[in-house]
Amino acid sequence: MIELKNVSKKYGSQTALNNVSLKIGQGEIIGLFGENGAGKTTLMKSILGFIRYDGEITLDGEKINRSSIGRLSFATCEHSFFPNLTPKAHADFYTEHFEAFNEKRFNGLMDFFALPMNKSLKGFSTGQKNQFEVIMALCQGADFIFMDEPFAGNDVFNREDFYKVLLGVLEPNETVLLSTHLIDEVSDFVGRAILIRSGSIVGDILLSELEDEGRSLMDYVKETYGYRADRVSKALSDISGQEDSNA
Repeated sequence: MIELKNVSKKYGSQTALNNVSLKIGQGEIIGLFGENGAGKTTLMKSILGFIRYDGEITLDGEKINRSSIGRLSFATCEHSFFPNLTPKAHADFYTEHFEAFNEKRFNGLMDFFALPMNKSLKGFSTGQKNQFEVIMALCQGADFIFMDEPFAGNDVFNREDFYKVLLGVLEPNETVLLSTHLIDEVSDFVGRAILIRSGSIVGDILLSELEDEGRSLMDYVKETYGYRADRVSKALSDISGQEDSNA
């Protein structure tokens, strides 16, 4: 289990995380939702140790270090692979450095996405690069797989098929924390939703609870964020009124 206790992070005078406490167990598929700048990426990078923070983050009760960091993997649209290497070379590198690297899963996902094995990644399209980034995160052999907007640049059919494949390949001990704006798309895929706003956790619920209550994930998100259904019509009315007064 990953546990965060009173985790905070500031960039200058701007608060990115505000006293966040959270538990992430193994075997969960979690959606992390929030507006741009809410703190989603900062939360993930803090757990992974990419940035400094105040507070405490532990893995099974111990601070994450060199001996345990291999249990965490990360897929980001910023990309973390070596652009001059081929997928085959990446697989060889991961096999050497990660004992639990899943070569069978790697080959299967490469075939699923129809990605070339011996072409350098700098020649891939943006969508292909994102697909490969996700593949490496899933095949590293990590228990906790973090995905930060991993499907940017991929069409809706590729994304939908991938959700189904992901559900089929994950082992019971593997956890996915997926940060995305595609709430409706992942509502049938995630089992838990964590909502973050202005650096604070404002919602944390199991999808089974929402189902029992007869509410959708989107309903829950809108209610939690206080979304006003009339904001568009009001804005258009205000704009129209300004144009009329200037005429």
